[in-house]
Amino acid sequence: MPIDPSAVIPPDTPLSKLPNFDPREVPVVAVDTQLPAVPPSQLTPEALRRRFAHPPAWQPELWAERRFTDRQPAQAAVLVPIVQRERPMVLLTERTEHLTTHQGQVAFPGGKRDDTDVDAADTALREAEEEIGLDRALAQVIGTMPTYTTGTMFIITPVIALVRPDYRIALNAYEVADAFEVPLDFLMNPANHRKHALEFGGTRREWYSMPYVDERKERFIWGATAGMLRNLYRFLAA
Repeated sequence: MPIDPSAVIPPDTPLSKLPNFDPREVPVVAVDTQLPAVPPSQLTPEALRRRFAHPPAWQPELWAERRFTDRQPAQAAVLVPIVQRERPMVLLTERTEHLTTHQGQVAFPGGKRDDTDVDAADTALREAEEEIGLDRALAQVIGTMPTYTTGTMFIITPVIALVRPDYRIALNAYEVADAFEVPLDFLMNPANHRKHALEFGGTRREWYSMPYVDERKERFIWGATAGMLRNLYRFLAA
C-alpha cells in the first residue's frame, strides 16, 4: 500500500520503518539514459587497477543519508568484491529478515571497524570472511572510495577488491540469507539506475535503485548499496 502523504511521521524516520513502505512501489522520477555507460574495456582487472592507481579528478555524487539516530558516528567498511570472470561480476549479499536494521536488503559484505583492524581494508576483508567465508587471500584490494554515511551514522569506506573466480563461500546464516553475482557492466550503466522520490510529512526523500533479475529472482539493489555503486560509476566514468 502507498504511504499516506498527509500522515504525521517524524522527518527523521528511516525509510524502512515507514508504514506500508516498499521501495519497489515508490515512483521512479528519473532514469539517466542520457549518461554514457562505462565501456567494458574500462572494467577489466587491468583497467581497474590503472584507474585506482592513477585516479581522475572527480567528486562523489552521494555523501550521506538523512540522519535518523542520536547514536555516535561509527567507522565501518564494506568490501566491493569484483569477481574476475570474462564478464566481471560484483558479489553481493542479501541480509536476513530478522536483523534489526536493513532486513532483507541487498548489501556488500562489511561492518563496523574493530579496534584490532589495521585499516578499512582489514575491516572489509575480515567482515567478508565472517559473513560469507570469503578467503582474503583470494581478494586483491586495489583501492578505496570516499566514505558514505548512512542514516544510522555508520561512516562507510567502500574497499574495492578483485576476487579470483575460484572463490568459495560459506554464509553466516544469522546475518546473510544469500550471496549472488551481478554483472559489473550492468551496474556501471546509468540506464539501469532509477531515481526514486517520496514525500511525506513535508519531507522529500530520494534514492537510487538498480533492480537486477537473475535466474532465481529479482535482486532489488537500493539505498546505501546503490548509492555507493552510483559513486563508483562516477569515479569510473570521470
